[in-house]
Amino acid sequence: MVLVHGAFADASGWNGVVERLQCAGYRVVAPANPLRGLAQDSTYIASVLASIEGPIVLAGHSYGGAVISTAAAGNPEVKALVYISALVPDTGEVIGELAARFPDTELGPALQPVPFTNADGTSGTDLYVKPDKFRQVFAADLPENTTSVMAATQRPISASAFADTATAAAWHTIPSWALVARQDKALGAQLERFEAERAHSTTVEIDASHVAMVSHPEAVTDLILAAAHTQ
Repeated sequence: MVLVHGAFADASGWNGVVERLQCAGYRVVAPANPLRGLAQDSTYIASVLASIEGPIVLAGHSYGGAVISTAAAGNPEVKALVYISALVPDTGEVIGELAARFPDTELGPALQPVPFTNADGTSGTDLYVKPDKFRQVFAADLPENTTSVMAATQRPISASAFADTATAAAWHTIPSWALVARQDKALGAQLERFEAERAHSTTVEIDASHVAMVSHPEAVTDLILAAAHTQ
């Protein structure tokens, strides 16, 4: 099992799922997603996949869904894709345009741009979720003391990633499963349903915020196991 996190998060968001999958006897890898751009991130995750022997069930949350859709392309060991309240772009789609396709997202106004400088002197912009908006948009079904820590430790994504275009869509050839989070204010349930229908994914819906793998690890684990058991 390979679990890929999305923007404004790190691999620890998968902890509850990892524990359950390990108890079920599976080897689990939850790599760090660089969050620097779709080409760089998917290339990195593809290299992680290439280091693993045997069949892989590959799951992605949020922006991580876009990453796994590209990273899995051409890898015959990836047997199933699992999208958890995720972006699932088709080839040629721009990430930011897909994310804003439906009106039930509150992410855009909640983002805070922060400039950064690279070692070579070039500059860029990172995006964070504003701390006072984090719980409302990202994780409304978690306790406030938990979301305040998540907001303080969030990992930013490069703003340029939202202008990136998907160059592959592995869900055209690899069976997929999808979890729609009905209370998701970051991407929105409308987008998640649209993507799942388009990809012909086996789909479940639950009453959860954007971080369903944190607030409902049992449901997320069950979906990943369902994908594994059909292989």
